[in-house]
Amino acid sequence: MGVTSDEPIQAYESLRSIFTGVKKRSKKRQQDVQDAFSPGRDPLHMSDAFREMTGTLGWDPSLAEAKLFVEWPLFVGEGIADHAQPVGIQDELLVIQASSSAWATQLRLMRHELLIVLAEKLPEVPINAITVLAPGAPSWKNGPRSVPGRGPRDTYG
Repeated sequence: MGVTSDEPIQAYESLRSIFTGVKKRSKKRQQDVQDAFSPGRDPLHMSDAFREMTGTLGWDPSLAEAKLFVEWPLFVGEGIADHAQPVGIQDELLVIQASSSAWATQLRLMRHELLIVLAEKLPEVPINAITVLAPGAPSWKNGPRSVPGRGPRDTYG
């Protein structure tokens, strides 16, 4: 009986599995290892993975709205941001609180320009209208010492 060429290899593999615990790789396992290094298998960058996750979970509109509030001075400029802050967005309506009635009037006149700037810089946030609130005077209607009646009239004149 002659020794075939596969017998020493099989003997080596069986001894290797006995002493090292490593078994012979199957052809399928070898193919999996080769596939792991094929093109298109590189890991994603963290920013790409985060972008894919937020898109899948539907967080993009909420994150864009948060970006509007956080980066408000970048969108409207420092001068406007010093005197006006966004308060909220509801049903495509942006509510802005102004620091004085003069700034509220000025921002009401600038609504169209603000809408254009926000549409260009944040297209993923749907804003169709802007409401500007003037600062309110303190209320004298509530509290332990409130008196029924018209209240103070010439205090803020």
